[in-house]
Amino acid sequence: MSGLGNILIVDDNAKLLADALPMYGYEVRVAENGKDAIKTLAKSDIQFDIILLDVVMPIMDGWETLKLIRSQEKYNKIPIIMLTSVDEVQKQISGLKFGADDYIVKPFVLPNLLARIEACLRRTKWGKESAKEPKAPNKATLEMSNSLTNKETEILKLLVKGATNADISAKLFIKEVTVKSHLNNIYKKLNVENRVQAILLAQQIGIL
Repeated sequence: MSGLGNILIVDDNAKLLADALPMYGYEVRVAENGKDAIKTLAKSDIQFDIILLDVVMPIMDGWETLKLIRSQEKYNKIPIIMLTSVDEVQKQISGLKFGADDYIVKPFVLPNLLARIEACLRRTKWGKESAKEPKAPNKATLEMSNSLTNKETEILKLLVKGATNADISAKLFIKEVTVKSHLNNIYKKLNVENRVQAILLAQQIGIL
């Protein structure tokens, strides 16, 4: 396989993506459920660059598949984008803890998915380059990180751990309305729109 990248699509209804992605230069393989995905990863001599993993599937759903892939050293570095029909922030945050790299909510437009695939592949490339030769964070990343107050950084760390607003309120002894105010400030400073995007960026910056 060649092209822009090798993609494993794990979805019991993958025809549209399997037909469309090759038109944009990607090579694809399809597994209809999590169990088939694990078999494909084990038997294939292909090095997959990214996995598109549906959440709702028969036999083994996306969450179990995600955890199983991340538990195996041979595959646990492959970027995984979750495809979900349910836009539930708390479930997405839980998935990030299990090792998801990004989410896209169905129904989605193809350009959105293509942009997310490209972003994941870029991050993977940067990660490999950093592993070979550590590089200092770029200026924009440092500015975003340094713009946060100590309280905002503390709250962001709790977000990464999956804390809800109520959890943060109890942990830091502040009102939930104050938590929401801090979150709005965090979103503005990090130039993100929501909780999940903030967590993804925090992981990139190294706020854990």
